[in-house]
Amino acid sequence: MEALAFDQPDLGQQLAALSDADLDEAAFGVIGFDAATVVQRYNRFESQAAGLSPQAVLGQPFFTSVAPCMNNFMVAQRFEDALAEGGALDVTIPYVLTLRMRPTKVQLRLLALPGAAVRYVLVQRQS
Repeated sequence: MEALAFDQPDLGQQLAALSDADLDEAAFGVIGFDAATVVQRYNRFESQAAGLSPQAVLGQPFFTSVAPCMNNFMVAQRFEDALAEGGALDVTIPYVLTLRMRPTKVQLRLLALPGAAVRYVLVQRQS
């Protein structure tokens, strides 16, 4: 498998086709959730960086139980709007994670494709 890049243009399509083992090879966090925002995919990088095990995250509501710090107009609302409009979402935003950790600057990439079963938040930590 070719290494995934956080900013590669076709990443939304590629993520859907990858196995969980392939996602674990990514050098950035990958969290995938369904239309009800229940976490379906969670890679090793994000688990280690956030200090949350897959067992604690998979099957949980993303914006209320896992990452309530993202339950706002900048992140959650963009997914809701894309779903309501039936459009694609692919935006990268600077963000500061604050839940369960000292404030951490990151880049978030929000990905949603029309009709896709899983939507993604990608987390690139700053060096």
